[in-house]
Amino acid sequence: MHEKHEKTNAMRQLDRKKAVYTVYSYDGGALSGTEVASALGKDPERCFKTLVTVGKTGGHYVFMIPVAAELDLRKAASAAGEKSVAMLPQKELLPLTGYVHGGCSPIGMKKQFPTFADAAIADGETVCFSGGRVGLQIETTLAVLQSVVPVTLADLTV
Repeated sequence: MHEKHEKTNAMRQLDRKKAVYTVYSYDGGALSGTEVASALGKDPERCFKTLVTVGKTGGHYVFMIPVAAELDLRKAASAAGEKSVAMLPQKELLPLTGYVHGGCSPIGMKKQFPTFADAAIADGETVCFSGGRVGLQIETTLAVLQSVVPVTLADLTV
């Protein structure tokens, strides 16, 4: 199914690993993660948003949490081994990751940052996340995701 879409960095990295994945497209725009899940007919518990943070030391960290959940910054800091973390200002996202707000994928960033996913990611057969552009979602298994990006599981939500 992913042959019909212009390749993003995320798709190219998955292709390099000969990974099995499915790409879904939806009408872009300012949709929330839960609206995206609904538009795709997917369980919001299996759709994850990608959040980029900056730690007290200046290090950057990527967190994947269910779209309807809220990142607990204390838990995130603890997982990352930081005293504290804060959300990366939106204007810094594109220069740092190569992705825009709403299209940020944990795969294919300009640089690989330590990546953490809420432990709930292991609860299902597959997971959906941004395909690297607003309007694209990738669905694959946690094992495939971890074959491309080292992902540490942790309790991350409020």
